Amino acid sequence: MRNLICCTLLLILGIAQSVAQTRADRILREIEDPASKYVVVVAHRGDWRNYPENSLEAIESAIAMGVDMVEIDIQRTIDGHLVLCHDASINRTTNGKGRVKELTLDSIRKCRLRSGHGIVQRKVKMPTLEEALDLCKGRVLINIDKGYNYYDEIMPLLQERNMVKHVIIKSSKSPAQISAKQSQYSTNMLYMPIINYTAKRWEKHEPLFEEYLASGVSTVAYEICWDSSIDGIEQIFQRVIQSCNRLWINTLWDSICGGETHGLEDNRAIGDAAAIYGKVLEYGATMIQTDRPQLLIGYLDSVGRHSLK
Repeated sequence: MRNLICCTLLLILGIAQSVAQTRADRILREIEDPASKYVVVVAHRGDWRNYPENSLEAIESAIAMGVDMVEIDIQRTIDGHLVLCHDASINRTTNGKGRVKELTLDSIRKCRLRSGHGIVQRKVKMPTLEEALDLCKGRVLINIDKGYNYYDEIMPLLQERNMVKHVIIKSSKSPAQISAKQSQYSTNMLYMPIINYTAKRWEKHEPLFEEYLASGVSTVAYEICWDSSIDGIEQIFQRVIQSCNRLWINTLWDSICGGETHGLEDNRAIGDAAAIYGKVLEYGATMIQTDRPQLLIGYLDSVGRHSLK
């Protein structure tokens, strides 16, 4: 009888724990499992093809598609608010004008966002980082691009929401700089170095790459950008994977995923997803940032690489 009661209690506890675990927690578990073959789909600026980039609507649509992470960009207003905006100015993405750092949040909120085709969306405003975090909490992970310089401003927002481990931050800063920053906190955002394997940048990034691999800096992945201007990219990919980090590849445009001749950009996957995304998987990528999340998810589902436990 005692054994039956113990088994029942353990079962109830297990069910309670599984219920308490959010989808974001489950994605994080896959990312942190070195044996996991799960491929994380990252929606670049949300679903910007159907909604204004970096808008709450674009984020919500991407989440509904089943993405694992949304990539957003942030800038700081003159009165100290972090807003979702890729450019230094609001000229391209809104019907207003001016540099974010010279505008107040209130003045920016009077503007309306534009769609990817430049059409003003009368009901869509530029969101704050807090609004985006609240929308994503528990549902999806977040990559805050252009955000490392705001590290100390982002951390309190994540801490009060218990979301610190649900955000990836990235940069090409030195391991020493990252180590010094991480030492200031007991728990840090996930961190990813950006490495450019191109003829123009490899002279600077090669020692950076070697320093990271030899350092004790806590990293979860490496973002590798390449244009086929130099040979040997497969060896770079393998070194990342052998370091027990995930390999992050962007399929956004040719110049960062293989170059004009060998590019693996999303648009080339239309009609033959296996030819492009299959090659990305062959390289060993388990984190892919895309401008066509539905297309990528459909392909990954077809090859059994996007089934969340």
